[in-house]
Amino acid sequence: MGAGHSHSHHDHGHGHAHGHSHAPADFGRAFAIGVVLNTAFVIVEATYGFLSGSMALVADAGHNLSDVLGLLIAWGASIAAKKPPSERFTYGLKSSTILAAFANAVLLLVAIGAILFETVHRLLDPVEPEGWTMIWVAGVGIVINTVTALMFMRGRKHDLNIRGAFLHMAADALVSVGVVIAGAAILLTGYVVIDPLVSLLIVAVIAWGTWGLLKDSVKMGLLAVPDSVDCDAVRTYLRDLPGVEAVHDLHIWPMSTTETALTVHLVMPGGHPGDAFLHEITHRLEHDHGVGHVTIQVETTFDNCDVGCL
Repeated sequence: MGAGHSHSHHDHGHGHAHGHSHAPADFGRAFAIGVVLNTAFVIVEATYGFLSGSMALVADAGHNLSDVLGLLIAWGASIAAKKPPSERFTYGLKSSTILAAFANAVLLLVAIGAILFETVHRLLDPVEPEGWTMIWVAGVGIVINTVTALMFMRGRKHDLNIRGAFLHMAADALVSVGVVIAGAAILLTGYVVIDPLVSLLIVAVIAWGTWGLLKDSVKMGLLAVPDSVDCDAVRTYLRDLPGVEAVHDLHIWPMSTTETALTVHLVMPGGHPGDAFLHEITHRLEHDHGVGHVTIQVETTFDNCDVGCL
């Protein structure tokens, strides 16, 4: 970060923006309703799945169980993210939301593996399930999962942790639709192999959404510049500011799934521009680029070191 450089640090300033428009929304009620509804449904679905011999229902129940765990993880992280900073955790526990998004992706992968294992077993040893039981139970699942998914829908674009919860529920609604179709197809055709084949299709759909969540959470965990921030545009904006001769040690990283931090050194030979100048920069960075936590160091001299995000 430049600790080893012989810069003139006597003339420096720090600017902080405190109007965090990207703070996490409160989804506590949505989490509570989602957990209660889905726990009850897991018990009902697993029971009827085993009694009726439907692999698709059992697979859906297993995935629903991972959803309950996923919702609990995401809920816990969203609560932890609101805890104030401490002597030990000076940023608070905001980054727990990144860990939760990653844990959710891993949970989904485990669910996929379990469903695949059972599905292959069922393909090799077909059992005739009860079509009507599949249809009715999965129909209830569609309602429960769609209602829960809709509660998280508005937060999915701005918060990876909420997107994890939304993906879990949306995937489950799709799974339930698949089970209803499989039940109807078995009733119409008598082909029992439809049940495990629908399970395979379900796995493919879940895997598609999980890959994106896993990739994004790993990138955030490695402190990559968030996709919502254009690093080049930020650097250009800072370099074009009046009085700025050079920009270096520019670092942009996610503090949580909703908040982004930035530190930068601005070389200004004309001297410190004053607090109003710094406040304007922090305001513009938050408003135009979505960076809410900004620290600026102003220097009057500059020995040529690497310029860049990293």
